[in-house]
Amino acid sequence: YLEDFFVKLFNPCVSLANYLLRFALGIAFIIHGLRKFPLPPESLMNYFKFGPFLASFVAISEVLAGSLLILGGFLKNYLGSLLTRLTSFVIIVIMICAFYFAHKDWFINSKLFTSEQIFLLLIGIYFLINGNKKNH
Repeated sequence: YLEDFFVKLFNPCVSLANYLLRFALGIAFIIHGLRKFPLPPESLMNYFKFGPFLASFVAISEVLAGSLLILGGFLKNYLGSLLTRLTSFVIIVIMICAFYFAHKDWFINSKLFTSEQIFLLLIGIYFLINGNKKNH
C-alpha cells in the first residue's frame, strides 16, 4: 500500500526527474567553465602547464557543454536527443581528463565517492545512454 501511495504521489513528477538531472549537470558545467574566465585561464595554464589555447578551449567547452545540454532537453525532435548525446560525450571526455590530470589518486581511496566529480561523470553517462528519452 505504501508503494501505491508513492506511485500516485510522484507519478505526475516522473518527467521532471530528467530535467532536474539535466539542469544540475548543465549548471554545474556552466559554473565550472565560467570560473575559469577571463580567458586564457591562468590557473589551468599554471597548474597543468596547458597553453593558452588549450586552457581557453577547456573553459569554453565546459560552458558550451552545460548550456547545450540544457538546450537539448527543450528540443523535442531527434536533434534534441542528438545534442544531448553529443554534449554528454563532451562532458564525459572532460571528466575523464579531469580524473587523469588532477585526481589520479582518487581511484585508490574513498575520495572518489565523496566529491562531485564522479557524479558529474555518471550523470553524463546517463544522458549519453538515454538521450532525451523519459524513463516512465
